[in-house]
Amino acid sequence: MNSKFLRNFLFGLVILGYLYYGCRYIQDSSFFIDGKTYYILFDDAMISMRYAYNLAHGLGLVWNAGEYVEGFTNPLWVGYMAFFHLFPIPQNTISLYIQLSGLAFMAATLFFVRKIVEEFTDSLLVMLAATLFTAFYTPLIWWALLGMEVSILVLMLTAAVYLVLRNGPARFPTWAYILLAISTLVRFDMAVPYLAVFGILFLFQPQQRKQHLIWGLGLLALTLGGQTLARYFYYGQLLPNTYYLKIEGFALALRITRGLYALIHLAYFANWIIFLLPLGALFFRRDWKALLIAALFIGQVAYSVYVGGDAWEHKGGANRYISIAMPFFFIGLAITVEEMRRKILSNFEHKKIFERASQLALIVFLFIAFINVNALVGEWKSIERLALMRRSIYIAGTDRNIQTALALRNTVKPGASIALAAAGTIPYFLPDYRTIDILGKADAVIAHSPVKSPMSILDVRFMLPGYENYMRPGHTKWDYAYSFGKLKPDVIVSIWEGTSKEAEPYLKDYVSAAIAEGINVYLRKDSPNILWDKVIIH
Repeated sequence: MNSKFLRNFLFGLVILGYLYYGCRYIQDSSFFIDGKTYYILFDDAMISMRYAYNLAHGLGLVWNAGEYVEGFTNPLWVGYMAFFHLFPIPQNTISLYIQLSGLAFMAATLFFVRKIVEEFTDSLLVMLAATLFTAFYTPLIWWALLGMEVSILVLMLTAAVYLVLRNGPARFPTWAYILLAISTLVRFDMAVPYLAVFGILFLFQPQQRKQHLIWGLGLLALTLGGQTLARYFYYGQLLPNTYYLKIEGFALALRITRGLYALIHLAYFANWIIFLLPLGALFFRRDWKALLIAALFIGQVAYSVYVGGDAWEHKGGANRYISIAMPFFFIGLAITVEEMRRKILSNFEHKKIFERASQLALIVFLFIAFINVNALVGEWKSIERLALMRRSIYIAGTDRNIQTALALRNTVKPGASIALAAAGTIPYFLPDYRTIDILGKADAVIAHSPVKSPMSILDVRFMLPGYENYMRPGHTKWDYAYSFGKLKPDVIVSIWEGTSKEAEPYLKDYVSAAIAEGINVYLRKDSPNILWDKVIIH
C-alpha cells in the first residue's frame, strides 16, 4: 500500500474520530429542560457571551447597560460570539454554534500539528501519536468544546509555527507574524508566544534581524498599543478589569509560589518522566526548529507560573495558559521517544528482527503516557469522563445555573438587580436584569479592592481534603458591604464559598426563599421587583 495513501487515510480517520467524539461530547454537555435543549458553555465563556449579546443588541461592549467595565480578556472572541447574536437564534441553542466552532478550529489544529511533525520526521507513528494526543487531551477538549478562546488560539499558534518552519531560516515569515499579531487581539497575553517566536527567529536569522525588529516588534506594538488606547478611551483603564482583579494585591512572591505549586501538581500527576521527556527533543535535534517548539511550551509554562496559575487546577490537567502550548509538548514527546527507539535499535546488529518489537514497545509506552496525562488528578474517573462514561466536571454544575435562571424569570420582574458569584450562565439568560458580580470580574470597585482570601505560603495548596480557602486567581476579592450593603440587590443568588459568616451582617434585610424546587435564594424584604406570591419563604 502506498505510504502516502496510508498516512492520509490514517490521519483522515483521526479527524473523523475527533469530529464524531466532539459531536458526542457537545451533545452530552447539553441539557433538556421543559421541552427545550440547552447548549451551555463554560461559565467564564458565558460571561463573554453576555458581552456579545449586549454588543449585538446595540448596548455596547458592556456586561450591564451603561456600565463600562471590561470584564473579559478576549475581545476578538467576544466579537466572534456577537456575530452569531445578529441572527434570530434562540438563546438556548446559540452556544451550540460556538461549540461547533471550537470543534472545527481544533480539527484544523490537528492538520497543522501533522504538518509540524512532518517538518521533523517522516515517522507515521510520531505523526499519529502527536495528533491523537492533541485531539484527545482532556483539558483541550474542555476549553475548546465548552466555548473558551483556547480553540482559536491553539489553531492560530500551530498555523503560525508551521509557516515559520516551512519558510526555513532563509525566508522571512511575514504571514506568521501577521497571524500572531491577530492572536493578541483574541487574548492580550498571546504576546508571550509571539515573543518566543520572535526571539528564536531573531537569534537564528541574523541576516534578517532588521526585518524582525521592524515587522515583528512593530506589529506587536501596533496590536497591543492599539488595544490599550481603545480600552482607555472606552473603559477608562489601561488594562482589562480582570488584570486588576487577579494581579493587584497579589504579592509577586506568593503569586509565583502558587504558580509553581500548580506546575508541580500538573507534572506530578502527568508523571514526572513523561512530563520532562519532550525536552529530550533538544538532545536529539540540536537545531532551531526543536528550540522553537521547546521555547513555546516553556514560555507558556513560565507565564502560568508568573501569573500564579489559573483558578481550576484543582480539577487537574493543564490550565488555559499551558493548554495552548500542549500540542508542542505532545510533538516533543512523540519525537523524543521515537528518537530513543532508533538510538537503541542502532545498537543491535540484526535490526530487522527488533524493528517490529521496538515499534510495539513504543506504542505500548505511548498508550501508557496517554493514560497518565489524562488521569488528571490520579483518578480513573478522569479516564471515564474522557470516554464519555461520566459527565464532564465542568458540566455538572451548569444544570443548576440554568434552572436558577429560569426560576428567576418566573419570580423576579425584569429590571431587578441580582447578585451572584457565578457570573456567566445565569446573567446570560437574564439579559433584561442588572446583575452584580460579587467576585468582581465585571465590577471595577471589587477588582481594585484588597484581596480577601487567605494569602500565606500555606494557602497556595489546593489539593488538601476539605481545604477550601486556597488562593484562586480571580476569586480572591469580594466586599459584601459594597455588593450587598450599598448596591442592595433585589436577589442574592449565591455567597462565595466559606464566607457565610462575613456576609451574615448584610443579610438582615433579606429573607431566604425557594423560587423553585431545590433552589433557594435571598430576597430583599422590601423589594417591589419580587413576585412574592410565587416564592416560598423559609
